[in-house]
Amino acid sequence: MRLADADDRTTRARLRDAAIDVFARDGFDAPVRTIADAAGVSPGLVIHHFGSKANLRAECDAHVLRVTRETNERALENGYGAGTFGGFAALLDTVGANGPRVVYLIRSLQSGGEMVRELFEHLAVDGEATLRAGVAAGSIRPSIDETARARHLLAQSVGALLVDVVLHPPDDWSDAAAIVQGYVDRALLPGAELAVHGVMADDSLLQIVLDYRKDHHDDC
Repeated sequence: MRLADADDRTTRARLRDAAIDVFARDGFDAPVRTIADAAGVSPGLVIHHFGSKANLRAECDAHVLRVTRETNERALENGYGAGTFGGFAALLDTVGANGPRVVYLIRSLQSGGEMVRELFEHLAVDGEATLRAGVAAGSIRPSIDETARARHLLAQSVGALLVDVVLHPPDDWSDAAAIVQGYVDRALLPGAELAVHGVMADDSLLQIVLDYRKDHHDDC
């Protein structure tokens, strides 16, 4: 590969990362010029690499999805798969570094649209794969409906983030690390307790739901 090709790919990645930061900070109405200014280049160079703002956002989506997938895979490798969750503390130490990616997901949910639905569909599929791997390893309890559980947990986790920024509006959207760290500080303990112990003292509510589904021929 020629050096020019290597530089070109490095520039493209730098522009993508700058766009993720800007979209997280300003939302998806941010103009190309703002992204170019953040990357220290001309708007024309952004268009040269991506063709349009829509194409740039699609590449940002793909990158956020890929990094999220890799994070889940590392979680399995570092403890989830062994049933010890020994690597979870290390993941907590990277919360700040993951800030722009997480806030980007919040902005995506706020914006809506087909691109967002596709992104979250991919996240749901990846989340189900992660849960199934944990079930196979014995670290996660099996579900009556693994697909439904994965989608519900995704909705809960991302929805909780969205509610949190409404209840605790950031003073500075540019500080994605602080936004995510604040959420983790508030949600970590109740979230872990709920995941480990649940809420109900017995399974009577679950049985009522199962009977209801059976009686109403619910195939969901």
